[in-house]
Amino acid sequence: MLGILNAFSKKLIQSEDLVYEYLNRIARYDHGGPMLNSILELNPDAIHTAKALDYERIHKGTRSKLHGIPILVKDNIETADKMHTSAGSLALKDWYSKRDAFLIHKLRNAGAIILGKTNMTEWANYMSDQMPAGYSSRGGQVLNPYGTDYLSTGCSSSGSGVAVTSNFCCAAIGTETTGSVIDPSSRLGIVGIKPTIGLVSRRGIIPVSHLQDTAGPMARTVEDAAIILGAIAGYDEEDPITILSQKNGYSDYTRFLDQSGIEGYRIGIPREYFFDDLSDEEIAVIENAAGIMKQLGAVMVDNVVVSHAKELNSKTIEIYEFKTNINYFLSNLDSHLPVHSLSELISYNKTRADKMLKYGQIYFEMAEQTTGTLTEEKYISRRLNELTLSKEGIDSAMAEYNLDALLFPSDKATPMVNKAGYPLITVPAGTLKDGRRMGITFNAEAFSEPKLMKLAYTYEQHTKNRVPPDL
Repeated sequence: MLGILNAFSKKLIQSEDLVYEYLNRIARYDHGGPMLNSILELNPDAIHTAKALDYERIHKGTRSKLHGIPILVKDNIETADKMHTSAGSLALKDWYSKRDAFLIHKLRNAGAIILGKTNMTEWANYMSDQMPAGYSSRGGQVLNPYGTDYLSTGCSSSGSGVAVTSNFCCAAIGTETTGSVIDPSSRLGIVGIKPTIGLVSRRGIIPVSHLQDTAGPMARTVEDAAIILGAIAGYDEEDPITILSQKNGYSDYTRFLDQSGIEGYRIGIPREYFFDDLSDEEIAVIENAAGIMKQLGAVMVDNVVVSHAKELNSKTIEIYEFKTNINYFLSNLDSHLPVHSLSELISYNKTRADKMLKYGQIYFEMAEQTTGTLTEEKYISRRLNELTLSKEGIDSAMAEYNLDALLFPSDKATPMVNKAGYPLITVPAGTLKDGRRMGITFNAEAFSEPKLMKLAYTYEQHTKNRVPPDL
């Protein structure tokens, strides 16, 4: 993005030109050539919006670093424009939201251009345990540009990830409940940030879990991700938890991107809990990354024990929350749409099984068996237990070993960290022999994004591990 901003300032390119370039690239590679299928819909007003922002840049100045920057957003994020919001489902293929999600409102105010909607795992992968990452009934299968015939795109924000790594946009927005920003970012060789719950408003995101859902930036560099996070973070009176962002958030995270300042940072490696299912090749990538951090001045603390970590890898509790949240969301949809409750959605899918149920809907059916009131003793006790144990595991490890951060392979920590509501940032770390990209992921306490970005940026700038796909 820095190169684009410099080109803007030198009047070498305008936003309108940039939009045309991205549209041509999308036509050539996403819906032509390798047919990556990462984008569901393009904004018909994108070119005119770009022209207006070009005019504004000349006559009024720029709003922010995102002025005239094209951004793609995941299809479960509401936009009040001429694009649908469907969560990848044919059941919502005709729904136009009448209101921008709060983060979209903030992006527009910052001058960003909402270029289009990205394909995703249908209903954020809370429909079936058999559904492959990146598949939706509305959009079909997203493909990995590093190996279209055999590599997974990773979790539900896969369309956003593929679009970013394939250079179909400057950056994208994904959403995460249990790994859907971090996993595809790691697999696709880009940077992903899962913010602390409360930093970014959840209003206008088709929900799964009211305690774990959030949105986060996906970008080719840490700096680009930092710019976007600063734009979308902030207090929304309709999402009360975001009041915490007033004290703990920043409008400019690029101030923390100082690559010379990690001398003495203590970084823990929880080898016992997250390395036992890695291949020798994957372990070598992590060992190399740890060695580089040590060379840069960090103190690497090996064999850190994170208590309860393996007890927290389940979707059981989110299934209870899904029914409550999705029923509320569907009940407020326009009357002409075919579904207004989870039970209606299940029935609708059954009547169109050839198109809608290629991989079943077992999670829907499990969720429908709950009361939808969150009164079950099993739910309450287990949810409270998960909240306590996840925070306790991370906080205790940080305190016991006097750590500044934890270092994990790829998305190995996402179930535990998401249950705690704590932040994660992943950055490219290497390429495996079969073409897979692999990231390293940093985690620390709530609202530690500045520290995590500093670590990720320092590592990124000294390694330059990102290798774009050869399209």
